[in-house]
Amino acid sequence: MSDPINRTGLRHRFWERKPLKNMNQHEWEALCDGCGKCCLNKLEDEDSGEVALTRIACRLLDDESCRCSQYEIRHQFVPDCIVLRPDNLDTHAYWMPETCAYRLLWQKKPLPDWHPLISGTPQSVHDAGVSVRGMTLSEFDIPEDEWEEYVIEEPV
Repeated sequence: MSDPINRTGLRHRFWERKPLKNMNQHEWEALCDGCGKCCLNKLEDEDSGEVALTRIACRLLDDESCRCSQYEIRHQFVPDCIVLRPDNLDTHAYWMPETCAYRLLWQKKPLPDWHPLISGTPQSVHDAGVSVRGMTLSEFDIPEDEWEEYVIEEPV
């Protein structure tokens, strides 16, 4: 499988020496592991603030590749899709997947061995069973008032 994220020309283990706020766009994008979990619709409990993942995916998620099918122009289709940046990570990290590199590094935790920056292959996230490949349903097929029936545990 070819990696749609350009991980070439990066300094060895740059994320261990460089703060998130100092990363350039190439380094920032390379942190994405391609699991697809950030593209799952979530339910947030208004009282507790607890966030639950559902199997219901954004209309643009390709279930096989676990990638946005229209990444560069996604806001034309999903205007409220979050653009995660170092300056907004503190307000969005709580709903990001537990295994997300952005969240892990923000929490000062190491990347897992299956992360493509460590393993050298984008396939490792799928081999480790961490991605949402083959488990999602389209948000077009499930009415929003039924999403609670599709809450899942995060694949970790």
